[in-house]
Amino acid sequence: MTKKKHIGSSFESFLEEEGILEEVNASALKAVIARNLKEYMGEKDLTQADMAELLGTSRSGLVRLLDPKNTSVTLLTLNKAATVLGKRIDITLVTPKSNRR
Repeated sequence: MTKKKHIGSSFESFLEEEGILEEVNASALKAVIARNLKEYMGEKDLTQADMAELLGTSRSGLVRLLDPKNTSVTLLTLNKAATVLGKRIDITLVTPKSNRR
């Protein structure tokens, strides 16, 4: 019988052991932000060309912002996009579940 290494451990623990927890968290966060930006653009009937113009960027720059896989977006760019959409960015630091006791 083979002993399974990750039986009983959390998915977060597994990602941490594999050394990819931060990357996965960043990717998930960016995907949520990109989805929200697209949703709010739709609510305001803004095309990508409209949004790019309001941000003072190119359409390809906006495509990078809306790409869920591109995690290299700056806080300044996110804040500017949120402001254009009548929103604001709210960032908080929280203690991971694995550190709470």
